[in-house]
Amino acid sequence: MFDALKKYKKNDHFFFGPTDSLEEVCNAPADANGVFIVYELKNGRITLVCIGSSEKGGRVIIKDGFIGLKEAIVHGISPGKTPRTQAWPVKMLAENIDALDIYWWVTYKGNYKDRPADIEKLLLRIHQHMFDEIPEWNKIVK
Repeated sequence: MFDALKKYKKNDHFFFGPTDSLEEVCNAPADANGVFIVYELKNGRITLVCIGSSEKGGRVIIKDGFIGLKEAIVHGISPGKTPRTQAWPVKMLAENIDALDIYWWVTYKGNYKDRPADIEKLLLRIHQHMFDEIPEWNKIVK
């Protein structure tokens, strides 16, 4: 579905359960930037629920001297303005989500200089074109 990600050689994924520590299970690099895609595993089904990046508002997320995908995934903010470390477990328990499978790709480090926000927008456009909507967790909560 996202052929644009094939060129990025540094990538991986990890599973996150509602009682896990997101900081402990996240294997994304702290020293590189890129994008991530979150799939929910629920009732034997897999659904793409979120597309994100380590860039916010045109600049790379920086917190306490750390930069990168790990920081963006672990300490990023969900649409409801709650840190993911708190929002995701609550959402998972409330909606009976068995686990999240989080895939990540480094798009900006070394030989790759593709801005994470640009790749995130591309992935969101592809998803919207295919399904006539953006992923559920990317929708703004008012």
